[in-house]
Amino acid sequence: MRLRLNKVLVLALLICFATVKIFAQQTGSGKVTGKAVDGQTNEPIPYATAVLINKVTKANVRLAQTDMEGNFMLDKLPAGDFTFKLSYVGYQTMVRETVNVPAAGSGLNLGTIKMKISQGNALKDVTITASRPQMQLGIDKKVFSVDQSLVSEGGSASDLLQNVPSVQTDMDGNVSLRGSAGVRVLIDGKPSLIAGGNVAQILQSIPASSIESVELITNPSAKYDAEGQSGIINIVLKKNKKLGLNGSAALTAGNRDNYNAATNLSFQNSKVNLYGNYSYRYGNRLGGGFNNIQYLNSASPTSFANQNTDSRSLDKGHNVKAGIDYNLAAKTVLSFSAGLNVRNSDRNELININQLGAQFNPIEFSNRLNDNNGTGESYDLNLDFSQKFKNPKEELTVNLGFSEGTNDNDQTYNSLVYNSNGSSVTGTPEIQRNFQGSYNKNFTAQADYTLPVGKAGKVEAGYRSQIRFNDNNTFAYDFNNAAKEYFTNYTLSNFFNNKDQVHAVYVNFQNQIKNFGYQVGLRAEDAKLNTYLDAYNANYQLFNTPGVVAYTRLYPSVFLTQKLKGDQQVQLSYSRRVNRPRGWDTNPFLDVSEPLNYRQGNPNLRPEDVHAFELSYSKYWKKITLTSSAYFRQTNDVIQRIRTEPDINGITVSTPQNLTRSLNSGLELISRVDVSKIWNFTANANLYRSDIQGVPAFGIVDNSGFSWNANVTNNINLPYSISLQIRAEYRAPEIMAQGRRNAMYGIDGGAKYDFPNKKASLSLNVRDVFNTRRFAMTTEGNYSIIDFQRYMQGTMANLTFAYRFGKTDFSFKKSPKKNQTEDSRPNEEQF
Repeated sequence: MRLRLNKVLVLALLICFATVKIFAQQTGSGKVTGKAVDGQTNEPIPYATAVLINKVTKANVRLAQTDMEGNFMLDKLPAGDFTFKLSYVGYQTMVRETVNVPAAGSGLNLGTIKMKISQGNALKDVTITASRPQMQLGIDKKVFSVDQSLVSEGGSASDLLQNVPSVQTDMDGNVSLRGSAGVRVLIDGKPSLIAGGNVAQILQSIPASSIESVELITNPSAKYDAEGQSGIINIVLKKNKKLGLNGSAALTAGNRDNYNAATNLSFQNSKVNLYGNYSYRYGNRLGGGFNNIQYLNSASPTSFANQNTDSRSLDKGHNVKAGIDYNLAAKTVLSFSAGLNVRNSDRNELININQLGAQFNPIEFSNRLNDNNGTGESYDLNLDFSQKFKNPKEELTVNLGFSEGTNDNDQTYNSLVYNSNGSSVTGTPEIQRNFQGSYNKNFTAQADYTLPVGKAGKVEAGYRSQIRFNDNNTFAYDFNNAAKEYFTNYTLSNFFNNKDQVHAVYVNFQNQIKNFGYQVGLRAEDAKLNTYLDAYNANYQLFNTPGVVAYTRLYPSVFLTQKLKGDQQVQLSYSRRVNRPRGWDTNPFLDVSEPLNYRQGNPNLRPEDVHAFELSYSKYWKKITLTSSAYFRQTNDVIQRIRTEPDINGITVSTPQNLTRSLNSGLELISRVDVSKIWNFTANANLYRSDIQGVPAFGIVDNSGFSWNANVTNNINLPYSISLQIRAEYRAPEIMAQGRRNAMYGIDGGAKYDFPNKKASLSLNVRDVFNTRRFAMTTEGNYSIIDFQRYMQGTMANLTFAYRFGKTDFSFKKSPKKNQTEDSRPNEEQF
């Protein structure tokens, strides 16, 4: 099955890239030119996407991006009538239904096209009827429109990210980018406090239906926070962009009693934009797996320990977000937004452990029931100010943010141990109870200023401060069967808190000389992490152990971009990054939820120092978009979880440690192909090599290996307003510091029907159709070999009904001197 799937994926990729030459040969001598500018400031919009579409087949004939001055040219066109579209993230998509391309001569000049977020001017006789392109490229990021992802309907943000090229998620919701962990995940450009900032729980708490787009910044410039080893993933939530009063509602029901509900309401006129949305998620997840240990050269009679886990998890969550944008003046906007997340999670695990001798003879058996009830709530407040000036491109933005949250967990471990004859060893159950509570709060302040320089240049400068506080308390108790009461377990009880602060300033200079663009920047950050651990000594007295991780670093970045003939572009970039240890990485609390593998943090962790190089090439044909990137990344003081050798009781402990250095290099290919009027697909392949330098102190030798992953997403439009989506992915085995991760693959599918009035739709999707996704790895040491496998959820099906309502005929009253009239439809404007 695996070999067959490999062949299918490789064949699909070969078809994708082999068709390049065929489509590229269909050219003519006509051309269409124009310029895209902001409808309010008249400043040019670089990297907007212009596309010419065949009016009969609906296939893309030619696609191009605007340069730094907003100019675009679609050349080598056959003569005839076509549909023209112009789009960019945050602006309305502009569409002229008919443009006539002459066979030769001067071509067709569409002139200056003014674009606005919600009330902008457009081309004459222009209507906005198309959805946003699924992929858009900028100088330092890729933007993927995911609001039409059928296979994610009714799921979470974690489910949706699996459908974004370059991104992978594991069974626990941990995210990696191009096969590397340490990615920085932001919500609307800001870190989230959901579950204390735990990325996996953040993604599980956000419904996929509330997400508009995902931005991938694989090599961020100095303008961005330097945090994130492999880059930044920014999840952009939906926000009102329509005039008048609008709203929508969606209901989802899935197997295993999975339900979602979401609704939003918005109102916008010339002065104010009000929006609010609410979503509820009720999700049952099934999981399980095994953790099998083979003990080598052990003096203990136990040679094998096989642990099997069966888990049930029920997650319930409420998400609320509301905001207001108020236009104080024509170029001055004041915004306020607030968000609230309330969640509850109940998880039950049944763990069976069989200890066997060298001849697989039974020695001891144990059953353990883990119950975990988690609750939490968090909220965030943001105040934003934006001021544009008479000088095009000049702008000042200021943001003040505050967030606060709590997370509480009540854990109970109930264990029974039997000998080989089935008799109880302990006589009565061993019961342990832990209460974990955490409190978090965040303060952020940021200011950014952009000043145009010369014809095509601009200077960006800014300041950002972020201060985070985190308090974690753990109270552990053992149940005394004789006394029938709980007594404090001082060994596992502790109090851990930290203060993490980062203060930064940056400056960027960007310029365009004909077809050559460059951007150089420098960011200076002063970071300090203070940790405080209160634990009990042998006399049951609290003692404090402080810790400090402090450093000041410079983070340069360089981007060089060359536009070539035939809609081609080459870019070379370099940036320095950092991956800072977080509170949960540094908390030495011993997590004993798994009987054979304990986990704890390391208060002595140092930040990773990352140097990233990337060479990108993009090319557009009339039916194909191709972007490729060769990258190299060196990470010093790389952080990986290291598992100790088993102790006399067969227990291992996983702790994050600083290794010496790792080298990662690879080639990534992303392509969208419009095969026909009804079928297009996006293919992504990432081939990379990892080299990890050995650390004798941890028993780690040099390790290196090649790996790859690929996925293909097919979109099919059928008659009667029916659309289909099928996605397949494969992740090849990958090396780790102490072993390897095994291969993983899966297939998802979805279908959608739009009712005739286009106000309602019905969607059905199935994720992990063949129940094949398994996260597995093998760890090898001098004294043990460990095979680990986890699965979560299995095959999931969801049925979603969505309804859109509202009045979209609100008209603005404009001053006569501007000679502008807003049409009664918000998506159609004339001038």
